[in-house]
Amino acid sequence: MNTLLCSYRNCSERMRIIRCCGPDDFFLERVVFPFEVLTFHCPPSSDVEVWAKDSVGVVLSEQLSADAMAMQQDEALPSPEWLPQVPSRAVGVKGNASSVCLLPR
Repeated sequence: MNTLLCSYRNCSERMRIIRCCGPDDFFLERVVFPFEVLTFHCPPSSDVEVWAKDSVGVVLSEQLSADAMAMQQDEALPSPEWLPQVPSRAVGVKGNASSVCLLPR
């Protein structure tokens, strides 16, 4: 199966829950701690949801596509395995300043 390498950075001071649903019953759910970067593989047409605790309970705070979260992979310049992988563009939803992060190129 073809997969994308995706990344999400939690820029808030609270935990977030990431749920990724894709074709062929693909499902991934992870807790992302404050300021942590989660890197994961998923099918290209997957939908990613970011859930956060609010005053009324747990609410859906962001909906993203896996394609939008995909990291750029340059085959010509492989990086060492020990080096953390980070995306080269902003991750988050326009207008939601609590979770939009500008990451280094």
